[in-house]
Amino acid sequence: MFRLWARTFKDNHMLQDICIADASEDTRTHKVFRALDEICYRFDLGKPIWLDKTISDFKRLGKARFTQDNFIEIIEFDYLEIQIIEED
Repeated sequence: MFRLWARTFKDNHMLQDICIADASEDTRTHKVFRALDEICYRFDLGKPIWLDKTISDFKRLGKARFTQDNFIEIIEFDYLEIQIIEED
């Protein structure tokens, strides 16, 4: 089972969170992108852009923060954080 946890924060307070589970036999990358699509749909957000720093943090730590720099539209929070909490 693959699970990805997403949270939005403003002024160091969590506004909303969601956990997306994926039991498919797909690759880790596909699972992450599918989960991020679902998160953006549920939080009513545009899809964030993966900057080089975001990619390196995600590879190294298994979590990433998407700030205003990662979004084209204006966001109402400080950042969106995603973290892998369980992998197959």
